[in-house]
Amino acid sequence: MRAGLLAALVLAFAPPASAQAPRCADHVPGERPQNTAREFVGDDLDRITERGWIEFAAYESYPPWSWEEGGRAHGVDVEIGRLIAESLGVEARFRFVAAGETLEADLRNWVWKGPVVGGRVANVMLHVPYDSAFACRVEQVVFTGQVYAEEMAIAYREDAYPDDPPLPAYFRFDAVAVENDTIADFYLSGLAGGQLSAQIRRFPSMQAAMGALNAGETKAAMGPRAELEHFAGPGVKVHQPPLPGFSRGRWTLGLAVHQSHRPLAYAADYAIEEALADGRIAAIFAEYGLTWSAPER
Repeated sequence: MRAGLLAALVLAFAPPASAQAPRCADHVPGERPQNTAREFVGDDLDRITERGWIEFAAYESYPPWSWEEGGRAHGVDVEIGRLIAESLGVEARFRFVAAGETLEADLRNWVWKGPVVGGRVANVMLHVPYDSAFACRVEQVVFTGQVYAEEMAIAYREDAYPDDPPLPAYFRFDAVAVENDTIADFYLSGLAGGQLSAQIRRFPSMQAAMGALNAGETKAAMGPRAELEHFAGPGVKVHQPPLPGFSRGRWTLGLAVHQSHRPLAYAADYAIEEALADGRIAAIFAEYGLTWSAPER
């Protein structure tokens, strides 16, 4: 299970923060771990500009967001990285990383400390879910560049539901595909006291789950909207029905930068702001056949 999705699971079932409470009002800061060598804290903006390239950490084998094919990086997050690099006037380089058990582990490995083997952080990490309470806990990281929102959705075969798109309650009787141990899996398994469990078909990836739907093995699939749209075949549509029991079925994603490199964080955020304003972000999503949803900034 990807760290980004694990973080999203926490956000999806957590109640929204009170609008009246000051940000981080209830947070008691802990000691900030000290880094012992320069290579563990990355490079500042001046160093990046001087050498002419910036390195982004991107999740490996994660279409439509980031993947490598034929020796070249592809995906929405990759294009966003290139957009930031262009704004800085440098070359974009990508390090594809495996997802850890938690988002904290990924941030520790790729943003503020470095992995046990290799010991080197990237300059910017892509595809980082944002939540203000979580940001208060992880003091070593600046969460910036909120660029899009991901949403839970349902993909379905038009011939199976010619009149009305399916609701979650339909899956008491109709087979639905999910990626194993993800938000969709947990949500449907717990809905209506577990009455949907017999119709849930679990797969090792969202691509495999959508493959089953495309082949007619199930009538529907549930997961993050972008992944459903990316893998949808002919005769398959995607919609977003009401999801009873979800307090938050939508979450914002952006970037993470080491807390000591705030000028880089500001520069990346500025590049995102400009690209949101002039439509380049929406155009990237359209190029990949995806629906862009504005982030909560």
